[in-house]
Amino acid sequence: MLRWKQESDGRTALLVKGARRVGKSTVAEEFAKREYASYIIIDFSIADEAVRELFLHISDLNFFFLRLQSLTGVSLHERKSVIIFDEVQLFPAARQAIKHLVKDRRYDYIETGSLLSIKKNVKNIVIPSEETRISMYPMDFEEFLWAVGKEQTYELIKYSYNNFRQVGDAGNRDLMRIFRLYMLVGGMPQAVNAYIEANDFSAVDLVKRNILELYIDDFRKIDPSGRASRMFSAIPAELSRNVMRYKVGSVIENSTASRLSELLMDMADSMTVNFAYHANDPNVGLALHADYNYFKMFLADTGLFVTLAFMDKDYTENDIYRKLLSDKLGADLGYVYENVVAQMLKGAGNELFYYTFKEKTNKPGHEKAELTRSYEIDFLLSRKNKICPVEIKSSGYNSHKSIDKFHEKFSERILHRYLIYTKDLKKDKDIFCVPAYMTALL
Repeated sequence: MLRWKQESDGRTALLVKGARRVGKSTVAEEFAKREYASYIIIDFSIADEAVRELFLHISDLNFFFLRLQSLTGVSLHERKSVIIFDEVQLFPAARQAIKHLVKDRRYDYIETGSLLSIKKNVKNIVIPSEETRISMYPMDFEEFLWAVGKEQTYELIKYSYNNFRQVGDAGNRDLMRIFRLYMLVGGMPQAVNAYIEANDFSAVDLVKRNILELYIDDFRKIDPSGRASRMFSAIPAELSRNVMRYKVGSVIENSTASRLSELLMDMADSMTVNFAYHANDPNVGLALHADYNYFKMFLADTGLFVTLAFMDKDYTENDIYRKLLSDKLGADLGYVYENVVAQMLKGAGNELFYYTFKEKTNKPGHEKAELTRSYEIDFLLSRKNKICPVEIKSSGYNSHKSIDKFHEKFSERILHRYLIYTKDLKKDKDIFCVPAYMTALL
C-alpha cells in the first residue's frame, strides 16, 4: 500500500480485493489514519441516499467534493487526503466514477471489496483502468505471531532458514506447538481476536462457523442451484480421500469440471478457496502447461478448513482439534498440512501447481509381471529458470519416493528439492527438509 501511494502519486486508485471478513476495511482505515492528513470513508453497505446521489453529479467535481465534505463533516486537503470506497461492489456507479476522480488528482482513492461480488455488479458500467489491484489474504504465520505477542519468534525462524541453522529439538517442538495453534485458529482476524480475548476454542470455533455460513450464503446467492456451496463444503471430504484431484462428479452428480468451469472461476474469484492446478509438463512457465480441469481445491484459511471438516458436529467432537493439540495428527489427517502449505505458499505470492505421474516396476519375485505405481508431487515452485518440487509429510518423513522418482525423470530441470515436515531443519543428501512453519520462506 505504501509503494502504491509513493509510486502512483494519485494517478491510480488502489483496489484491495479479498475474501469477506479478511480485514480489508480495517487495513484501509488504519492506512488512512497513518498516511494522510484526513480521510473520508464511504461504506456502501450503509451509505444513505444523499451520499449515493452525489455520484449522479460527478461531472461537477467542485460540487461533488464540497457536498461530500459537508455531509461527512471532514475537511479534505489537496494531495494530503484519501477517500475510501468501502464495499464498493455494492454501488457500481462509485467504481465507475474512479476514472474521473483519479484524473482530477486532488485526492487519493482506496476501494475495498470482494472480487466475486465486484465482477457480478459491473455488467453495465465502464471498468476503470486507473486501478492498482492488490490481494489480501488471511493472516500468515508471521502476522499470527505478532498478534499473540511473539514478534521475535519469526525473526528466529528467518535467521534459522537463511543461515541453515537448526533451532534444536526443544526449539522445534515449541515452534511446532505454536504452528499447530495457528492451524487450529487460522488467520481470519476475528478468529484470532477471539482466541486472544477468550483463550477458548469454543469461542474461536463459533466465529469460524459464522464466517463459513456467510461464505456458503454468498455462494447460494451467486448460484441458487447450490452447486457452488456444495463444492465448497465438500473440500475437506475430497482432500481426505487422498485422490489426485477434486472429483466434481462425486459431489455434483453427472457434472464435470469443464461443464462447471464458469462456476469454478467464480469460486476462485471469491478468494475463499485456493486452486492447485495439474501441470502437464513440469517445467518453467507452469501456467502454460496447466490443465485447468484437473485440480485440487483448498480452503484459503486452514482454521476455517478445520472447522468445516466437522461443521455438522460440536467442536469438542472435532478429531483434528484434539489430534493437533496433542501432536498426534497422523498420516490419515495429513491433508490438513497440505491445506496449510497451500495457504502459506499462496499468501507468499506463489501460484499453486502440482504434478502426478506413473511408473512401471517389476513385481517382486515375478520378473515378467509389472506393477504400475502412481506418484504425486504436492506442489511445484518456479524459481529462476528451474523448478522446485515440494513433498509434504505430516509423519514418516524417512520415505520420499515421489520426489526421488521425480528427480530421476527431471533432474536437469530441478533447482532444489523440498520436503516439508514436522521436524527440525536438515538436509537429506540434496533434499532440504524444512519444518512446516518455514514454508513461506521457500
